[in-house]
Amino acid sequence: MIKRTVLDATRELLRDLGLTTVFGNPGTTEVPFLTDWPDDFDYVLGLQESAVVAMADAYAQATRQAVLVNLHSAGGVGHGLGSLFNAYRNRTPLIIVAGQQNRALIPHDPFLGAMEAPNFPKPYVKWSVEPATAEDVPAALARAYHVATQAPAGPVFVSVPADDWTVTTERPVISRPRIRGFAPDPETVTELAAALAAAERPALVVGGAVDHDGAVEETVALAEKLNAGVWVAPMSYRCSFPEDHPLFQGFLDPERGAVSDRLAAYDLVVVLGAPAFTYHVDRGRGEAPLPPLFIVSDDEQILARAFEGTGVRATPKLGITALLAAVGETTRSAPAPRTRPAKPAGDKLTGEFVYSTLADLLPDNAIVVEETPSHRGILHEHLPITATDTGFLTMASGTLGYGVPGTVGAALARPDRPVVGVVGDGSSMYGIQALWTAARQELPVTILIMDNTEYAAVRILGDAIGGAKLPGTELGGIDFAALAASMGCQGVTITEPAGLAPGLTAAFADPRPTLVHIRVAPSDRALY
Repeated sequence: MIKRTVLDATRELLRDLGLTTVFGNPGTTEVPFLTDWPDDFDYVLGLQESAVVAMADAYAQATRQAVLVNLHSAGGVGHGLGSLFNAYRNRTPLIIVAGQQNRALIPHDPFLGAMEAPNFPKPYVKWSVEPATAEDVPAALARAYHVATQAPAGPVFVSVPADDWTVTTERPVISRPRIRGFAPDPETVTELAAALAAAERPALVVGGAVDHDGAVEETVALAEKLNAGVWVAPMSYRCSFPEDHPLFQGFLDPERGAVSDRLAAYDLVVVLGAPAFTYHVDRGRGEAPLPPLFIVSDDEQILARAFEGTGVRATPKLGITALLAAVGETTRSAPAPRTRPAKPAGDKLTGEFVYSTLADLLPDNAIVVEETPSHRGILHEHLPITATDTGFLTMASGTLGYGVPGTVGAALARPDRPVVGVVGDGSSMYGIQALWTAARQELPVTILIMDNTEYAAVRILGDAIGGAKLPGTELGGIDFAALAASMGCQGVTITEPAGLAPGLTAAFADPRPTLVHIRVAPSDRALY
C-alpha cells in the first residue's frame, strides 16, 4: 500500500481549489515541495522574488482568483516584501508558501532558517502561520485560501518546514467552496436611497474594489439612473468606470483640499469601493470640508477610520445592486461631460504625445498595466481607459516594482486579450527580471519604457514640497532595448515623434514579447 504524504494531501487540496498555477523562485528549503512536480501543475519561474510576487499579483487581479506563490525561507520572503506590500494594498488574494528549515534544526538557529517566520511579513498579510505539526499543513492552506479570498481579499502567509512534506498522514482533505460576498443592511440602503432622492447634485466616487468585484456595469447603470457625475478616488489601482462615458468627471488628487475643491459642487457624495480618502501630500489646509458622504465598502477598517459620513458595509457588487434596485429614476439634469485636452502637435516626444498616440493605436479590449509615477496625470488626460472588465492595473501602494512583472502576470492570466505595459525607466529596474519570464513563456506582450532619464516623480514632488538639490534622482544611460534582447525579448528604441506610431503598430502586431524604449522629453509638470 502506497503511503499518503502531506505533499500528496496538499496537492489534492490545491487541485480542488484551482491553485495549480504556482509562481516561484526556488531554494533548497523548497525542494521537497517541488519534487516530482505534477504534470497538471504549471510552475512560473521568476528570477527574483519581488518580480515573482508582482507577477502573481497581476495574474490574480486579472483572473479574480487566488494564486499560490512559493518563496524561499527568510531571504526570499524578504526580497518579496515590497511586492507583498503592493499586494496587500491591491487587495490581492495571494497565498504565500515559504520554505523553512527542518523542524529538528529550528532550535539551533540553522543556516537558511527563518526566525519567527509568521511574524516576518506582518502586518501586510491578513493571516500568517507556521503549522504546529506536519499533518496540520493541508488544513492551514485550506484556511489560508478562505482568508485570502474572503472580502476584503488580501495576501496570507504559510511557513512550512522542509521535512513536513514527506510525513505520512491519514487526515482527510476538506475542500470548501469560496466564501461569497455580503449584502448591505436594508435599512441603511433605504436611508441612502432617500438621501439620493432628496439630493439635487449627487456624485459618485469609485475605487478599485468596484472593478475588483466585477461591478463596473452595475455602477454605470446606477450613475445613469441617478444622472450623477462620477469621479475616480485618489490613487485608484483599477479602472472602475469607463472614461469615455459622458457622466465621467475625472480623477481626484490625493490631497484633502483638492478633494474638497472638486466635490464642493455636490450636495451628496456616495463613495463606492474606495477609501474616503487616500492622501499623499498635505498643503496645509487642515480638515477642508467635504459634502455629506455615504461610504459603501466591504472593509471595516475603511469604514471605521473615515472622519465623516455614513458607512454601508457590503461587498461592492451586492451593495451597488441593492442600491440600484432601491433608487428611482431621476428628472435631474446630467452634469456636463468632462473636457479633454487637445492632442499635442507631436513636435516633441513628450509624455502627452506618447499617451495620445497610444490611445489611437491601443488594441481593442486591451489591458493596460501602468507604473509611470511622473506621467500618471498625463495618462489620465490623454489615454482614457474604456474597458468595463479589468482594463487597467497598477499598484495602490506606490511601491515600485509592479509594472514590468505585472504586465507579464496579466498576459499569463488573460491570453485572450492584448496586454500593454507602460512603465517608467526608474520603475522598470525594480522588476526588469520579469522580461526573462515573458520570453520563456512566449507571451505576445508589449512593454513601453518611458525613459526621462530620472526619478522624475521624486524630483518634481520634492520641488513642490520645498526640497532642494536632491541627490539620487538622475538616471540615464540604460540601453533598455539591449537589456530586453539579452533576456530573449525584442527590443526597439524610439527617439523621434515620427517613429512612435509605426514603432507601436509593429510592436502590437509582433507575437513575440517586445520592449519599446521611448526616450521622452523631461517634464516639470506637477504630479497633482
